[in-house]
Amino acid sequence: MLKIAILILSLSCLIMTTLTLTAAPPPTDQRPFRYELHGQSIDDPYHWLEGSDARETGDNPALDAEVSAWTDAQNGYTREVLDGIEGRAAIEAELAELLSLDAYGTPQMAGELLFYTLRRGDQAQPVLYVEPIDGGTARVLLDVNTLDSSGLLALAWFRPSPDGRHVAFGTYSAGDEQTTAYVLQTATGEWLADEIDGRVAAVDWLDDNRHFFVRRLSEAGNPYSGQITLHQLGRHASQDPVLFEQYTEGELATTWGPYPIVSRDGRWLVVAYYTGTDSNDVWYYDLDAWRATGKLERVDLIVGEDALTEGFVEDDTFFALTTFGASNKRVLAFDLAAAQPQRYTELIAARDDAVMMGIQPAPDRIAVNFLADAFTRIEFFDRTGEPLAPLALPGIGTASIAAHPERTIAWLRFESFSEPEAIYRVNLVDGSAKLWRKPELPISTEELTVRQVFFNSADGTRVPMFLLHRHDIELDGDNPTVLYGYGGFDIALTPAFTEMWLPWVSRGGVYAIANLRGGGEYGADWHRAGMLENKQNVFDDFYAAAEWLIDNRYTRSERLGVRGGSNGGLLTGVAVTQRPALAAAAIVAVPLLDMLRYQDYLMARYWVPEYGSAEDPAQFDFIRAYSPYQHVRPGTAYPAVLLTAGENDTRVHPLHARKMAAALQAATSSDPTTDPILLWVDRSAGHGQGKPLSLRVRDAADQVAFMAWQLGLALGSGDLRQVEIPVP
Repeated sequence: MLKIAILILSLSCLIMTTLTLTAAPPPTDQRPFRYELHGQSIDDPYHWLEGSDARETGDNPALDAEVSAWTDAQNGYTREVLDGIEGRAAIEAELAELLSLDAYGTPQMAGELLFYTLRRGDQAQPVLYVEPIDGGTARVLLDVNTLDSSGLLALAWFRPSPDGRHVAFGTYSAGDEQTTAYVLQTATGEWLADEIDGRVAAVDWLDDNRHFFVRRLSEAGNPYSGQITLHQLGRHASQDPVLFEQYTEGELATTWGPYPIVSRDGRWLVVAYYTGTDSNDVWYYDLDAWRATGKLERVDLIVGEDALTEGFVEDDTFFALTTFGASNKRVLAFDLAAAQPQRYTELIAARDDAVMMGIQPAPDRIAVNFLADAFTRIEFFDRTGEPLAPLALPGIGTASIAAHPERTIAWLRFESFSEPEAIYRVNLVDGSAKLWRKPELPISTEELTVRQVFFNSADGTRVPMFLLHRHDIELDGDNPTVLYGYGGFDIALTPAFTEMWLPWVSRGGVYAIANLRGGGEYGADWHRAGMLENKQNVFDDFYAAAEWLIDNRYTRSERLGVRGGSNGGLLTGVAVTQRPALAAAAIVAVPLLDMLRYQDYLMARYWVPEYGSAEDPAQFDFIRAYSPYQHVRPGTAYPAVLLTAGENDTRVHPLHARKMAAALQAATSSDPTTDPILLWVDRSAGHGQGKPLSLRVRDAADQVAFMAWQLGLALGSGDLRQVEIPVP
């Protein structure tokens, strides 16, 4: 097994040499376009790069051809730059080895069988396997790699029937996430005629092994057409009864829509109707009564409250994990068969020192996943809420447990910053855990140090940050450092194996992850402190993290890069425009950037409860105050920026990255041969989900090489940042 020090020596010859490039990026036309919002005129000279999706443009194939040609030119320029970085090929080869570790999915138990996914070595996509639950020969049940030689067909999810005789599964292609559901027979692998389209979510089987509940779109191209149906094997999906459809009138079009929580016996259907990113309404139906009368009678449980609720149904009880009355969440029990089902019992009270992240049913108990300062704890409680012995974890990191209400076997998934995902088979009777699968690393991570530090943001809020680096770095203010953040949608950044950035830290770089407000690290209040009119808190937290790294002599601005994707791409896009001198380089991946118009495209109205909408005069001012695209200023010395987008993205439209790249390229006063503005639009990808291994390796190599070049990551006697790209 290689030591990191050996790895460094083996690559010390990768010294950046002169890279001859075109002096400037391809030119982009500025075309007059102006619109008004609340009495203010907004100029948008790159509006045409939205393509025919623009409301004012309509269907225009000629314009789409122009945008496509422009994108090809930008992609060609970007590939010239990235592929020309000396040492990139070697880094890509190293990343190919690291990203090719065996990757197991968490097993699912059904009947006497165990179902799981595994992507081995250089396989493009994971393969579905089945084997006896107590050990035996594994058998390939579904290999999507054999169905599509391009590697772009992805297995989105799978769910075996309770008896294990059938498996429902979903696939999509080229990252579009337009999942279609199918069913196969476990014994033979034969596909049944059942086929359900419309971005189908993972289904919920009933105990009769013949029916499952489906959450889908009634119109595949309309992200606001969510519905819940009940499918019967062998019945055409068009004949399935529709139990609920998403509201689409007025402001309700911005809601996330309905999701089913069902009892396995098929009697109770609990509907969680998402009204925002931190709130939903919850009601239920007695489906036995529906079958007898043909009428669905709605009974409200938690409606009209600013609360987020999820959970599971066992027998006649809905076990609800909720922020109702508790920012850090608590567990309530509702008796659905009672005369007054709205009356609940508090089973597990909220804690001040930890957030409840999830609950799972197990025999005579409830498994609860807690998050404390972004680390996982797993504890058990009986069905009356009394605490039982907690589950011992392998270390400090991120864990999740997959349990079953009738089985004493559960599956624990655990990872840390320096250790890849491992899966343990847990005996719930005695609490013992036995390693089931864990990939073997080609290098040792013993020389890495992981630290958690805390810093104060602009308003005094205490914010945590993880640091990953070699133990022998010197705090001399000169370490190439990448700062990553997200800060939104109640998503917590917890310890995760960082194989993509191991080449970075192994060479002496620092990788930092800031737990910004807007995330879920400290409950609903932490999330709300970074949404809507409070969004600037997220950006201020990020700047404070960067300043802490500088003040504590980890790095300096010339050696600092910032990285983020999706909502995190908005974060780094704002950082580039609000604080252009703070960092030397930025990765702005699949981003939202034109926040005055984002809500008009794809599924973005789902995010209006998170960001607000410039259509609302009460929200216009705070959105315009930070919207990155509107704050690009000519003559500003912008850092080097790598923007990325997916042509097939059904979440965030690539228009954001296209327009921002054009605006920055025209505005920057920095030398494009040393601090370029680059755009890469992946024609075979979406938001990032379902990418085959080859594309993931390429993207990782692009990002690591870009940051190494820009921040001066020393390789042996070389220093990448000292080398300039000459003007021809």
